Amino acid sequence: MTTRIGIVVGRTRPGRRGRTVADWVAAVAAHEQPSVDFEIVDLADFELPLLDEEQPALSGRYSQAHTTRWAESIARYDGFVFVTPEYNHSTTGALKNALDFLYAEWNNKAAGFVGYGLHGGTRAVEHLRLILAELKVATVRTQVALSLHHDFSFSAPTEPGTLTPGPHQHRTLTALLDDVVVRARALKPVREGAPA
Repeated sequence: MTTRIGIVVGRTRPGRRGRTVADWVAAVAAHEQPSVDFEIVDLADFELPLLDEEQPALSGRYSQAHTTRWAESIARYDGFVFVTPEYNHSTTGALKNALDFLYAEWNNKAAGFVGYGLHGGTRAVEHLRLILAELKVATVRTQVALSLHHDFSFSAPTEPGTLTPGPHQHRTLTALLDDVVVRARALKPVREGAPA
C-alpha cells in the first residue's frame, strides 16, 4: 500500500509565502520519493472557523460539517510535513486551531517541519513539537529552517518574495522527507492496531 504524506500549509492570510514553500517541498518530494504520494493540504481550502465543536476532539464526536471534512482529509495520511512561519515566537493561530479540531486522526503518524521567517521559523517548530507530542505524533529531528534573509529574494519589502533556497536546504529537506517516510511506515502497525 502506498504511503501518503500531507504537506500542510500552516498559513492562511493573503500574501503568504507558505504555499510557495509547500510547492517547493512537493517538487523535491516528487523527485526524491517517487513511490510516495505527497499531497498539499492547504488550510485556506478548509475555511475552518475558530474551534466551534461542543465536544472535545478526544471524543471523536464531530457535529460540524467542516470538522468532518477536515477529519476525513487528515485521516487519509500516514504522515505530514508542516510548513509554518513564525509569529510572536510561535506558529500561526490558523495551524494551532486546525490541530485542535482533531485528535485520533493525528495519532501514531509521523511529522517533519519546514519553518520560515527571520529566524527560520525555529521557535514555531519548537512549539509545534510540543503540541504534536500531545496528539501522539512522532516528530523527526531533521528540520528545514528557511531564512527570509538568505532563502528568499525581494524586489520590494512588502511583497511575498521569491523562494531561492540554497543547496544545503535541498539536502536537509531530502533528509527530512526520508525520515518522515521511514517513521510513517514504521508506525503503520500501530495505526492499524496490530499486536506489538
